[in-house]
Amino acid sequence: MAAPMAVARRRRCDGATPCVLVAFWGLGVRLGHVRGRGIGGGQVCAPCGVRARRARHAHAAAAHDGGSVIGDLTYGGRDTYGDTHMEDWRANEWKRLQAMGAARAGNGLLLTRGTWDFSTLTQKQYVLTGVLEFWNTTNRSELFVTECDATARVLGSAPLGGASARVDVLPMHADDDDYGVDAMERNDGYWVAYILKAGGMTRVRVTVTVDAGAEDGAPNLPDVLESCAVRIRYVSYGPKGRRECSQHVVLPLRGATNAGANYDGSTVIPVKTHLLCHLDEPVSTLVAYAKPFVRSPEDVVTIGESPLALMQGRYRHPETVVPGLVARASCRLFQPTSSLATACGMQSLVDAVGARRVAFATLGGIASRLVMVRGGFYRLAGRQARLVDDVTGTLAPYDQFICLGPTDVDDFVRLASEQLGCGVAVVDVNDLSHQKGTIHILASSQGVSSLDVNERLLSNPAGNGAQQTPIVVLRK
Repeated sequence: MAAPMAVARRRRCDGATPCVLVAFWGLGVRLGHVRGRGIGGGQVCAPCGVRARRARHAHAAAAHDGGSVIGDLTYGGRDTYGDTHMEDWRANEWKRLQAMGAARAGNGLLLTRGTWDFSTLTQKQYVLTGVLEFWNTTNRSELFVTECDATARVLGSAPLGGASARVDVLPMHADDDDYGVDAMERNDGYWVAYILKAGGMTRVRVTVTVDAGAEDGAPNLPDVLESCAVRIRYVSYGPKGRRECSQHVVLPLRGATNAGANYDGSTVIPVKTHLLCHLDEPVSTLVAYAKPFVRSPEDVVTIGESPLALMQGRYRHPETVVPGLVARASCRLFQPTSSLATACGMQSLVDAVGARRVAFATLGGIASRLVMVRGGFYRLAGRQARLVDDVTGTLAPYDQFICLGPTDVDDFVRLASEQLGCGVAVVDVNDLSHQKGTIHILASSQGVSSLDVNERLLSNPAGNGAQQTPIVVLRK
């Protein structure tokens, strides 16, 4: 996947002008004398001596602060394993989306959430620039992208006043593309219909400009903004007709700091993070936040299954889900409080594991209930059936989405354990766990005691929703 285009010309950090400390994301972050992409190419910042290997913006929430790591992790591309692993993680996003059935709504046309840059022009203006990819996942059909536009909404911790978000969408078709020559960008922002060949890919640039407003008393954006939700609307046109589709991107605008907290005498430590998103490579993110609190190889680091799934991009807006016959019929058999009791929630499971398996699980579940055996559907449908969270299942703006369970959890805990030098577990814990007397451990690294993890997490120390503490370190 090509790197996103810079939103401002890069200037070298030569230390000629002192770095300016600003109140950003709730901690001192060096933004200094550079704008736009900031330090890149392995350069070292003279004033503070930090090598920002691939940072897209100047010192944004630099980890050497002892505070937020949002900049390096989410927008900077910092990676535990090196550049190649991170590039692979982001380049293969379309495959992860396709595995969830995300292309079904667009008749085979899929739009990724892409890679993003974040620049702070002033405390009154932010610029987010993303490069997204359209993929034609069909083997034979040409698909038309006849329309493409976008809107954005910013969320904050306080009244936003006149803050607004303007979105510009521009095509980035390859110069050697026969079809792309006739569909290049226009100065008026109009999207020219574009033909995407079978198996082909093209890119689109989305620029979100967040402005605090010009009126007196307009808030400083770092003081109030928390996240930005971007909706890209596009039309897929092809052999199966015209389909109006959308892709949704959630971007964090505020980091998290655990600096100043005294956990010396604690054995259960909830670790606060920024709002996790698809740009955060899971292992790197877990290591960056948890490592400062790990004291012994006998410690165990746990992470919730939903936050892990969000980093894997395994969430879908209901408008991108097309319920079929199996989903509409099967969902009626569940209690109203179940995440599978809606057609879209059930269809998300169908897209993930297949219609035949869900239909078989439904019939098997009915048969098992006749002989007074509960849970037959979940056993037959597989692990994902228990992990689907319908809308309202997590914190804003993810409360508008259906969240599936994470994948490849065994590989995740193994790699994270190697990096942290202690045990790692992926868990499903909520406020009802104490009533049930147990939690669900999806995967754990070698040597982790399930009984110990269950006992210490039963009270749900991570909390739910606004706490934003998906990681818990269990010290010995």
